[in-house]
Amino acid sequence: MRADGILFDKDGTLFDFAATWEAWAVSLLKRISMGDEARAHEFGRAIGFDYSTGKYDANSVAIAGTPDDLFDAMLPLMPGVARPELIRIIDEEAEAAPTAEAVPLAPFLDGLRGMGLKLGVATNDAEIPARAHLAAAGVTERFDFIAGYDSGHGAKPAPGMCLGFAQSVSLEPARVVMVGDSLHDLHAGRAAGMQVVGVLTGMATADDLAPHADAVLPDIGHLPGWLAQ
Repeated sequence: MRADGILFDKDGTLFDFAATWEAWAVSLLKRISMGDEARAHEFGRAIGFDYSTGKYDANSVAIAGTPDDLFDAMLPLMPGVARPELIRIIDEEAEAAPTAEAVPLAPFLDGLRGMGLKLGVATNDAEIPARAHLAAAGVTERFDFIAGYDSGHGAKPAPGMCLGFAQSVSLEPARVVMVGDSLHDLHAGRAAGMQVVGVLTGMATADDLAPHADAVLPDIGHLPGWLAQ
């Protein structure tokens, strides 16, 4: 096969992006605006989210950014608010957000493990809500490595999480595929010396991803066929 390990992004890759993060944004904006609709719209504009339609702008900081990036985007509207307090709220809302699996994850991951592949997750979400989402899907134990932006490896598009996975499972980066729905994912994998595959279950289009990927697939369910080619 093409690889011995697969490192997945979480949101937009293992889980459909819109189903999780549109609901998260509405809940977060309601909470931090304390019911003030005008303020909710203002906060939404700061992070690239239309509170009226419940949709993200294509360049929203929430699509591939970290909670720190969200804090920086909203800080001008919340002078004096401490970073740890707002990030705690962001993480609490993320942990409670609903998820929709891009494909039925348990049998899919079991199939990959049956092929002898090591599996990992690298997300710009925090590790605690990431683990909560994986646990809700019943798939935490199928992964050999789970890292968020706060796990000590840095955030994507830097290669730290990718290299951390390769080291943790004793694989050469060239024998690992980084799979994700955003340019942050593809750039991180490429910087680590990995193969990179884009999927279309996030906000990016095939035209966005194709120039930076070894392949672009409709969703992760098409990955085993690509690996065996």
